[in-house]
Amino acid sequence: MTYSIIGRDRDRGEIGCAVQSKFPGVSSIVLHARGGVGAVTTQGFADPCAAAKILDLIERGAKADEAVTIAVRDLDGVSERQFGVMAMHGEGVGHTGAAMDDWNGFAACIPGKECIVGGNALSGETVLTAMIEAFEATSELRLPDRLIAALRAGRDAGGELRGEQAAGLLVVKEEGGYGGLSDRMVDIQIYDHESPIEELARCFKLHRMSYFPSDPDKMVPIEDDIADFLKTLLQRQGYETSDDGEWTEADTDGLARFMGEANYDNRIHYDGRIDSEVLDDLRRRHG
Repeated sequence: MTYSIIGRDRDRGEIGCAVQSKFPGVSSIVLHARGGVGAVTTQGFADPCAAAKILDLIERGAKADEAVTIAVRDLDGVSERQFGVMAMHGEGVGHTGAAMDDWNGFAACIPGKECIVGGNALSGETVLTAMIEAFEATSELRLPDRLIAALRAGRDAGGELRGEQAAGLLVVKEEGGYGGLSDRMVDIQIYDHESPIEELARCFKLHRMSYFPSDPDKMVPIEDDIADFLKTLLQRQGYETSDDGEWTEADTDGLARFMGEANYDNRIHYDGRIDSEVLDDLRRRHG
């Protein structure tokens, strides 16, 4: 009893999925993805083993529809299982077991442009169509933000009949994880919360600041009011700063140490500039 979305950004080589359900820790069961391969959601009576098999088949060259056909062919309880599947290239496909027609609420999988949505025990079909519309209307945003926007739209359109409890977001890209050492760009699980989608969005903001590198277009020089603010902040944190009005190399070193302690590791720069997103976050946190 869940709704979810798979979406991709082929230009960036990213694919991911997001979910909300009145079931604790739902993300660890439903969301499955591999960088450069594809993503699978498994819900209803979820089957993570079948999800892994589908990804194996896609990795070996099967199309999404072929992988689903093979995976569900001999699957026990297939009539009560639901899958959404999207490869890095090709059409997204879904499987909704026949028994779900007798469950309370609406159940279906619906493809969109670069996405596929699915759910069961929903208040109506508009839950899924609203998710597609939200995903397609936010093409200027990064993929994780678009997936969260889709979850919000599904919730606001009526969501799951039982309400909210847990949510999750998984986005992968080859060598897209921390330090380029894994494919997991984003892996956030909200186990139990009164507003799981909003908590998911809050945690993703934290994740972006700590895990994502700086956008080259959002770098600003450290001078004038910015330099004064950063020196005051560093002094309050117990760091020594230069006395004159110029920003010095020693100030840069102190700022780098502070940013490392504050978990801005991937946004530290030594060229006399600072990431404007980090600057805004520091102003918000420290005034």
